[in-house]
Amino acid sequence: MGAVRGTRADLRADTERAHLVDPADRTVTIDRVPVTDDLADLAQRFWVPVWDVPTGSSSTQRVLQYPVCQLVVTPTYARLYGVASGLSQQVLEGRGWAVGLMLRPAAGWLLTGRPVRRLTDRTVDLHSLDTLDGPALTAVVRQAMAEDPASHDAQAAARASVEGALRPLLPVDDEGLLVNALVDAVETSPDLLRVDDLCARFDIAERTLQRLLHKRIGLGPKWLIRRRRLQEAAERLRDDSGGLAAIAADLGYADQAHFTRDFRRATGLTPGEFAARFR
Repeated sequence: MGAVRGTRADLRADTERAHLVDPADRTVTIDRVPVTDDLADLAQRFWVPVWDVPTGSSSTQRVLQYPVCQLVVTPTYARLYGVASGLSQQVLEGRGWAVGLMLRPAAGWLLTGRPVRRLTDRTVDLHSLDTLDGPALTAVVRQAMAEDPASHDAQAAARASVEGALRPLLPVDDEGLLVNALVDAVETSPDLLRVDDLCARFDIAERTLQRLLHKRIGLGPKWLIRRRRLQEAAERLRDDSGGLAAIAADLGYADQAHFTRDFRRATGLTPGEFAARFR
């Protein structure tokens, strides 16, 4: 994918871990900006792609998505995306833009008022949500982006509109704060390789953990740990950081064959094919 611009120095270093960026693709530019501090329990960062793909060509964006919902407004649709259990792919053609917001694990339930497992691998139209004025938000974002979607002022206006629409959902409930902490622990602790390790860290029964995660993110703890391992594997393969056997061992796989099978099931490519294409 093309250039990625972060406008705040404290953006997480691993913002690209989930995005399987094709280094040969120069048709898309993405600005990534954190949300304002008061929304930190509800959302993480905006991602605003602007693309110009030559006629007759296309650009396929592949993402091993984080375990969160995404809010997306484009010129043609406005949706809330549930967590994609597999590889998320979006084919871009012509010229276009999107204003996306990567939410926090707590947010899906607050936006829909129902278990987020119903949204796994699915989307809902923002107009159908009772928790915000989807039509008004969509109109304001489109108006801000219409003239020059690459303009930082236009993007700032669009982001401010989205943040304003989400503030009435604050404060995040205690259960939401707990699920945020659980997912943060998995995302930032490479030593968490087993579900019982996660249960022990938070002093929570596995059955309770299962119910909580299915309600708030839509998938279970095994998936959560496996997804983080695959994202880390993709990052190491891009960086040429160690051989396949070493990566498999470091990520807790029984052997290289299990790692290769898991990685191919998730991405459609073997680790070797992925490294050759995306490094």
